[in-house]
Amino acid sequence: MARKKKYTRDSSVTMTELVLPNDTNTLNNLMGGRLMHWMDIVSAIAAQKHSNRIVVTASVDNVSFGKSIQLGNVVTLTATVTRAFNSSMEVHIKVTAEDIPSGKKFNSNEAFFTFVAVDQSGRPIDVPELVPETDEEKELYAGALRRRQLRLVLAKRMKPQEANELRSIFELDN
Repeated sequence: MARKKKYTRDSSVTMTELVLPNDTNTLNNLMGGRLMHWMDIVSAIAAQKHSNRIVVTASVDNVSFGKSIQLGNVVTLTATVTRAFNSSMEVHIKVTAEDIPSGKKFNSNEAFFTFVAVDQSGRPIDVPELVPETDEEKELYAGALRRRQLRLVLAKRMKPQEANELRSIFELDN
């Protein structure tokens, strides 16, 4: 039976938060753990919208903290599913911050989270296929298989020589 198909736009979620004193460290910067919590929420909602199922976080790719987000900044998190596999989905999250009084807005963080859709008993369940439409969606979709294989190799769930999409990157054919 053919899997149902959904589009990237169907899973898009935007969440906005105001950085309050309880969200900050002693330097009045947004705590990294709080940001990751928000990223997990927005990406889980996107995965749920795509799968129409309960989802659990399976992995979080590298999250680096470049420009700090300050007390009083408005944080906007945008998440979309970039690719769906059997029961798992990769979700891309973009984080921007804005200092409204000064009019300054900047990109802060970006990451990929992976979720698995589960049934009521907690067992993985198939998800709809993702159909990318725009050039950016197609680029993220194409890269998702390489990122997935890299995650599996790093987790020792796949042997490097089995990661066909990574062969050219690591020159494994030599």
